[in-house]
Parts: sequence; C-alpha cells; structure tokens
Amino acid sequence: MSETLHLPAEARDRAGKGASRALRREGRTPAVIYGGNQDPVAIHVEEKELRRQLGTGHFFNSIVELTVGGETVRTLPKDVAFHPVSERPLHADFLRISANAKVEVAVPVIFINEAKSPGLKKGGVLNVVRHELELICDADKIPDDIAVDVSGVDVGDSIHISSVTLPVGSASAITDRDFTIATIVAPSALKSSEGAADAEA
Repeated sequence: MSETLHLPAEARDRAGKGASRALRREGRTPAVIYGGNQDPVAIHVEEKELRRQLGTGHFFNSIVELTVGGETVRTLPKDVAFHPVSERPLHADFLRISANAKVEVAVPVIFINEAKSPGLKKGGVLNVVRHELELICDADKIPDDIAVDVSGVDVGDSIHISSVTLPVGSASAITDRDFTIATIVAPSALKSSEGAADAEA
C-alpha cells in the first residue's frame, strides 16, 4: 500500500493573485482543501517539501495528511498546477477524505515475469496501452502499483483488465468494457522477414 505522506500547512489569510505571488516569493505554494461536505479551506505549504513529495512518484495515489493549526486533515491530492517554463508548483488542490471513504486514483502498472513470455523471448515488443489504471479503492488501501503478469503471453496476444487480479478493496473505475492494458507485437525485423517469405511463396 502507498505510504501516508505528511505535509505541514498554514491557513491563508488573504486570497487573490497578489497574495499568492507574495507567498511564492517566500517559498510557499498556495493550496486549497475541499470536499467532505465542508467549506473549502485556503492554505499554503512549503514549496520545497511539496516538490520532494511530488518526486516520490506516488504523490497522487497517496494519502496526504495536512496539519493545519494543530488539526490533521486526511486528504488525497487531486491537482497541482505548474509554471509552464520553470515547472515550479503554483497551486495544489487536496480532497478531504474520511477513513472509510472510497477514492478514485490512477495507479501505475508494472509488468512481471517477462522472462516467461514466449512472445518476448521471440523478440516481440511489449506495447503498453495503459501505463496507469483508474481504480476505485478504499482510502486506506491504495496500492503503490498493479502487477500485470505476462507469463505465457505470445506475439499477437493482448492483456485485458479482466485478466488482472486487483488487490482486495480495489476495482476498475471503467466497468463498461474489457479494455486492453498491453499487447505483444512482432518486432519489425520479424515482420519484414515474414513479408519476404510470403512474397516468395
């Protein structure tokens, strides 16, 4: 499961572009906590610590506990706006969640047992269609990643969501179709040699 991240925060007294610019000059990032049938709360967090947590690679599928004025609020990061040139975080949105809440998150896919795939052994190429899966999970059981087993998968085969075992407490957010996660395609050298053989025949 993804670890819980902790991010100290302070309440924002003033809103507006001028106040936000002043905060950024002080190394702070404006943010807001919303949802949970409560009024939104304007806050600011330390930019350096926010950058560090963004760099973990699992910020958006981790619970982030924000401590504001001595009170800890469990949240899920929903959006971070970045400067188009410097990529500095300009603003962050956090969704309030309760302990027994269900949340929708994008969880990275990893592929395992590639040595047991006959298609990859022949030189086939793993063509990843979805690098992340949209899942609905228990808020306290968000997986770090989803392992997709490619054992026995041959050239021309596809791996669909129906063949993936999801962790307990997780379900696909897409339920109207059995979508493809990856396929194994023939390498171009193999395709061209097969084409030449067909032409000779």
